[in-house]
Amino acid sequence: MPLLEVTDLRTYFTTDAGVARAVDGVSLQLEAGETLGIVGESGCGKTVMALSILGLIPSPPGEIVAGSSIRFNGEELLEVKPARLREIRGNEISMIFQEPMTSLNPVLTVGHQIEEVLRLHRGLKRREARAAGVALLAEVGISEPDQRYDSYPHQMSGGMLQRIMIAIALSCEPRLLIADEPTTALDVTIQAQILDLLVSLQQKHGMALLLITHDLGVVAEVCDRVVVMYGGQVVETGTTEEILSHPKHPYTQGLLASLPGIGDRDVRLNPIPGTVPSAVDWPEGCRFRDRCSFAWERCAESEPDLLPVVAGASRSARCWLVHPDESSIDRAGKPT
Repeated sequence: MPLLEVTDLRTYFTTDAGVARAVDGVSLQLEAGETLGIVGESGCGKTVMALSILGLIPSPPGEIVAGSSIRFNGEELLEVKPARLREIRGNEISMIFQEPMTSLNPVLTVGHQIEEVLRLHRGLKRREARAAGVALLAEVGISEPDQRYDSYPHQMSGGMLQRIMIAIALSCEPRLLIADEPTTALDVTIQAQILDLLVSLQQKHGMALLLITHDLGVVAEVCDRVVVMYGGQVVETGTTEEILSHPKHPYTQGLLASLPGIGDRDVRLNPIPGTVPSAVDWPEGCRFRDRCSFAWERCAESEPDLLPVVAGASRSARCWLVHPDESSIDRAGKPT
């Protein structure tokens, strides 16, 4: 049984412009101890999906549509009582948010904010919570943890704040850690340190990691499998090696083609044209067709399903070029 199983998740927001279908039928699985990368541009629904798992969607305007399912360790999170969800959130499932500077309370010391979690979920007394908090700071690589424990967020660098967020997330030894762009706004050296830290802590604690990122280099370094999202949907899934070596969906191919290569100083980047459309008005048919150089008539007529690339395989893609009808193929193997 998977540790996390999301089935047909649909999270919609009611806005003045209409209903925004931010997450529109997402399904995925995560095994215990596995690292799953969620990749896609801003506006593809990655963060909203993560917040839906934790039950952090504000209602109104947000709503998880009936028929959606989020099962964690066999328990349906969309049906549990709020008190039980609070027990799970932070204790069994933790999340590292994108911006540590805005995630931490600026008028409270970092130690106080770590203590809150330890006292709430683990029932520690103040002195015990302080000792455990200082040990957590040391574990995530913060020097002079006793002194830093009493510091305020504005007294610390971005890299240190991200370590604080990791310490808070790991304080209750969760079974699942959701990391939403954990290296955003950090320089390359600090990014590498944070990733190494996450991997080492994952191995030490045996937790599963759901890593949301724009950076395919990060995916290549730490992820076992990859889910590519576009337009609120999953457009391709597979192992990291399969996705990076032989991408099937044109969107995944475009993401990889837009990456600079080492030593390619004279080679122009090949960005994906256009931008992600509004969730209020997704295009009919394939949602990527307006930006796809391979789009054909079928792409505008109907929306492709997420189907196995090869019958029985775990790798899937949502594209008519991967799953065309026999009647739509000419002898050269291309759409007519």
